Amino acid sequence: MTEKKLLMGNEAIALGAIEAGVQVVTGYPGTPSTEALETILRYADRCGIYTEWSSNEKVALETAVGAAYSGANVLVTMKQVGLNVASDPLMSLTYIGVKGALVLLVADDPGPHSSQTEQDTRVFGHFANIPVLDPANPQEAYELTKLAFELSHEFEIPVILRTTTRVSHSCGDVEVAAAEPVPVEASCKGFTKDRRWTIFPRLTAERHPWLENVQVQLSERFSGLPYNSVSGSGKIGIIASGVSALYVKEAVKGFEEVFTLFRVGTVYPFPEKAALSFLKGIEKLIVVEELDPYLEEQALQLVGKAHLPVDIYGKKNGFFPVSGEYNVDIVIDSVNKVLADLGETASLSHASPAILRGELPPLPVRAPTLCAGCMHRTVFYAFKQAAKQLKKDSQVETIFSGDIGCYTLGNAYPLNMVDTCLCMGAGMSIAGGLSRTNPEVKQVAFIGDSTFFHSGIPAVVNAVYNGADVTLAVLDNRTTAMTGHQPHPGIGVTALGSPSKAIDIAGVVRSCGVEFVRTVETGSLENCVEAAKEAMEFKGPSAVVFKGKCVGITKPFTRFAIDPDSCTGCGFCVKQLGCPAIFLPAGEDKPLIQDSCSGCGLCAQICPSGDIREEGVKK
Repeated sequence: MTEKKLLMGNEAIALGAIEAGVQVVTGYPGTPSTEALETILRYADRCGIYTEWSSNEKVALETAVGAAYSGANVLVTMKQVGLNVASDPLMSLTYIGVKGALVLLVADDPGPHSSQTEQDTRVFGHFANIPVLDPANPQEAYELTKLAFELSHEFEIPVILRTTTRVSHSCGDVEVAAAEPVPVEASCKGFTKDRRWTIFPRLTAERHPWLENVQVQLSERFSGLPYNSVSGSGKIGIIASGVSALYVKEAVKGFEEVFTLFRVGTVYPFPEKAALSFLKGIEKLIVVEELDPYLEEQALQLVGKAHLPVDIYGKKNGFFPVSGEYNVDIVIDSVNKVLADLGETASLSHASPAILRGELPPLPVRAPTLCAGCMHRTVFYAFKQAAKQLKKDSQVETIFSGDIGCYTLGNAYPLNMVDTCLCMGAGMSIAGGLSRTNPEVKQVAFIGDSTFFHSGIPAVVNAVYNGADVTLAVLDNRTTAMTGHQPHPGIGVTALGSPSKAIDIAGVVRSCGVEFVRTVETGSLENCVEAAKEAMEFKGPSAVVFKGKCVGITKPFTRFAIDPDSCTGCGFCVKQLGCPAIFLPAGEDKPLIQDSCSGCGLCAQICPSGDIREEGVKK
């Protein structure tokens, strides 16, 4: 007896993991993967699942490995750039293997929508000899999650469940085993000492042949699975995986006699037998896939290996975009380009049920900006004023290095306060490098509280050890804001809601050897400017921890308003802050403050004429 539920892809993955008997779940929040662990948190107590937000992805994986060595079923969640952080233990783990089952949910972000890279996890699986499953919709996400646990347990190897933004965040009807998850009895015999768990060169040499043999076995197994399916009867073949397969299905609807579609759900190891069976009778082959030409390369190798007379059309010969997210229109245009090259007369334009490009008006574009009342805006403005004063007094310029988080938006107009941004935790390290090549320029690095715990501490240690003249600004808004307000080690509560020891950021920085450390509340711009200036004037590593609240999770304070009778219309508040709550109406010469105001009061503190006050307060 099954139930049908409307689920987001990430929710489907979570329910699939619970039904597979997952016992330990770890991860680090990162869009588009976050909701999978958050869904499991809703059922963790009832189903007896230990769940944690780890300090970073490397720690999350290593924690999961310890549980898997003991025979537990384990899930680790992260986004694609998080896999970079976890790659060191993962590369070694493939040789060692696991005793229970270990599944990694890695969510890629074609576009990208909220990431600094468009990297393709399918390629990482190939590189690391880790099987990769690639669901196309929430139903497959649910089913392939359960399959991933089965494969990991059977072959004693980690398995990657790779999704993309559209799969993780799309919703659909999913046939599940029960309306509500039921606790699953899963064995965990505990850790048994064995030389297998201690990696040495000799062990690696012994295990490598085993690992390669597993790839052959998996390829055989994958060729017989229903997730690698064929539909249509045409002489033009199409290979696609993930959500791209759905775009193809919609694009060629009504042309099944022209095309034959091979949907690949188990992308690595490539299901060669199933692919060879599909290629029989195919004259031309089109490969549709977002990001890297992974399937295209597999097809090229297979066609060459089997000496098949099949021409392949994909990214490598310019028929499909080499980057960015696909959609039905892009697939239609690209397939039509192939047909034009082949001299076919059939057009797919009228076959797609989607509205053709040009019939829909362009969507409005909203420039990325910090929320109204965000404490980060106060910190950026404070450092801007401190840097101006430093330049005036000492003729010293300042470079501002940013980091990954909401505060990356400090680079937006009119703040323009982020000069570099690379990856999580890199701001402080980059600032240290800049200090060596720009000794006459002051270096300031911004980092968030969660990011500080994720990967910022080693950079602080390095700055102290090597005597870098760098100022660290920690923007502590008491949450992991960008990914949905998850807790972190500095808050004093775990993912399960249990109280824990709150790690004091200022104390950690001092323990690393930083001599100048200040903590300041962001409610006072004057105090923030003073602390920023003192830190920048200090010779050597310095740090200021700015404490405030994220307006995304706090109730609005008393709102502010602009006095229309006395306002001079100078526009200083609009030009300096870029706050989305302050705007200049069309045809008007005086700005207004909208209801989105959260009452931070920064605009009132900088108003030259003092005409911005709390609502109801007269001058």
